[in-house]
Amino acid sequence: MSGNSAKEPLLLSSKDAELGCLKKTSLFVSSSKCLIKVAILIIFIAWATFIFLYPLETVNELFQKWTNATERNLFGHTGSIFLFFGGPIIIIAFLAIAYLIISGEEDELHEEKVWKNPRFSLWTFPVLVDGPFGVVSAAEMIGIILFSLYTIWAVCVYAIRDYNLLSWFESFGLPSKAKGAFMLELTGLRFGFIGQMCLAFLFLPVARGSVLLRFMHIPFEHATRYHVWLGHLTMLLFSLHGIFYVVAWSMQGTLREELNAWKNEGISNFPGVISLLAGLLMWVTSLPGVRRWNFELFFYTHQLYVVFVIFLALHVGDFLFSMAAAGIFLFMLDRFLRFCQSRKTVDILSATCFPCGTVELVLSKPANLHYNALGWVFLQVRELSLLQWHPFSVSSSPLDGKNHLAILIKVLGGWTGKLKEHILSISNEEPEKQQLLRPHSKISASVEGPYGHEVPYHLTYENLILVAGGIGISPFLAILSDILHHIKDGKPCLPKNILIVWAVKKSDELPLLHTVDMDSICPFFSEALNLEIQTYVTRESQPPLEEGKIHHEPLNYCVFNYSKKSGMSVLVGTGNIIWSGMYVIVSTIGLVILVGLLNSFYINPFNVTCWWYKGLLLVACMIASVLLFGSFVIVLWHLWERKTSIEEQTKDDAEKIGTVQQNGYGMHKSAGIIKEKYVSSILYGQRPDFAEIFGSMAERWGSVDIGVIVCGPSTLQTSVARECRSQNLKRRKNQPIFHFNSHSFDL
Repeated sequence: MSGNSAKEPLLLSSKDAELGCLKKTSLFVSSSKCLIKVAILIIFIAWATFIFLYPLETVNELFQKWTNATERNLFGHTGSIFLFFGGPIIIIAFLAIAYLIISGEEDELHEEKVWKNPRFSLWTFPVLVDGPFGVVSAAEMIGIILFSLYTIWAVCVYAIRDYNLLSWFESFGLPSKAKGAFMLELTGLRFGFIGQMCLAFLFLPVARGSVLLRFMHIPFEHATRYHVWLGHLTMLLFSLHGIFYVVAWSMQGTLREELNAWKNEGISNFPGVISLLAGLLMWVTSLPGVRRWNFELFFYTHQLYVVFVIFLALHVGDFLFSMAAAGIFLFMLDRFLRFCQSRKTVDILSATCFPCGTVELVLSKPANLHYNALGWVFLQVRELSLLQWHPFSVSSSPLDGKNHLAILIKVLGGWTGKLKEHILSISNEEPEKQQLLRPHSKISASVEGPYGHEVPYHLTYENLILVAGGIGISPFLAILSDILHHIKDGKPCLPKNILIVWAVKKSDELPLLHTVDMDSICPFFSEALNLEIQTYVTRESQPPLEEGKIHHEPLNYCVFNYSKKSGMSVLVGTGNIIWSGMYVIVSTIGLVILVGLLNSFYINPFNVTCWWYKGLLLVACMIASVLLFGSFVIVLWHLWERKTSIEEQTKDDAEKIGTVQQNGYGMHKSAGIIKEKYVSSILYGQRPDFAEIFGSMAERWGSVDIGVIVCGPSTLQTSVARECRSQNLKRRKNQPIFHFNSHSFDL
């Protein structure tokens, strides 16, 4: 094909012609997806309405009548409660799997509509930019308001119901002290129930490969914030639950006896004390100040969630625990899958140390493991630590190569410092040894992921502003490479105008921006893409004396030779939706089977009524279903991976070996080549003036949707979000709408 024919589709001026390459899904598929979305919406609204109205005495009595009527079925009270409180989550997960199977990345991208006029989006309009929640979008604000309203509503309804009981106490002539203690216990019970409702949601956001997050297009780095918010609310409610009971027991003089009580019939207090203490330790060590002071303390203490969950089940028994069991079960599925994926040793194909203190690692991966340019991975380097896992943004496009994935790591702490020293020690070996590296001289890693957005949303904006701070340029290198590949290959790609705003402390970081060889990827990109780069060097008042030296400093670079390369495992929730969907469905069916068998052959025949014991049995069934039924699917998934990997390896080996011999794996190979086909400016001793930058783009681009993606520290995110909000609020008819998107992982 000639160069002109390759470029022609990209140069058509008509918008209809530009979108002509986008495929249209069939009427059947579109209708099916629409029906599934409607079904999910109806189920969710009905479920949320039931939870919201449950505190009302009328609804509570109706539900109790229904559970009493179904008490004699195979699953008893526990099954009835799980059906109403947890069942909808499982059903929605199943429907989400069906939706994701019949649609794909390309189909989702095709469905993105280009409106004639810009439109606001609840998910990308920041309404709060300061305060304890950080940057909050309109959609997130709605969620915060709904949870707050539910909590206030439930507390008020229960308070009114408890107040109405005072007249009933009067008829018994109870002393005021006894009445006060009873009311305190009743209030503590109410707080515990509301906390249980919040617990039903708490584990959903941290299931990194959850089909629910994939369906809603919520990446895990965003969902982690929701877990933090819910965690604070849940632990506040559970703390109040415990405090009210402790005060009541102190008034009655039975504090020690009650705290040590472990009843067979009813609530067991001692397991509740252990569960609450574990929760409080996790809560205190997760506070921002403690996390910044000692992240390892936060990380290791958070593993107490196992103690928290198990002793909670012992505390409340099976039927109360079943209210929150669905979310916990989906988290268990994700956690076991992550464990299986992380058991595989992943070879690091190459490692590079840049003069600015940044390390690039290129990881081996199978061709059938897909990701997008806005992905994340969790990395563990076994030569450094067997316990520490660190999240890093992907710096390569999936179109850069089928068999590798790159990440950039800024040396900031002890772990990253050790990584750099280890790489330098290997690269300084004699050339003869470097060609035949001893096994202990290589670097091996474990990887979880990749995670991230289900759809590469950076391809859905015609106009992009990418704002990076320091190493935050990493995902934008992947985005830039991804867009260039899409343009070259004629794949669906809307971006036509891109502005990159990058703030760095020193000029020695500038070579990172040129690690993407744009001419090599797409020689004619300047005809299809208007690219402008504004770089701000904040801690240098003027350029270096030798202006070009920053591009020519030597790199410490080493390629590792393996007789047989071991890539990342495809056992990840964000991987093949058919296998991950089967894993969830089969494990859930297994849970139902195990609970049914347990009730049929043990609990019902032997009349087991011990609450804490039945709670423990329910947790055991959840674990067993994951280990037995889930493992069965994982084994089949692994065999499929091996088969497809061998087929792909056979096809790609010759091409891959030739590429490595010529260029190496890393992206740094073009760091010394800078060919200007775009507008570039470097400003020293200045910081970005976002009001001026956004105002200039508004005048230049007119009435359009502008996607703004930020990767950097919280102060940078706040500044950009504030300007997006300001521009949108004072917007006139002929001006653009700025859509704020954050790509930052903050724990």
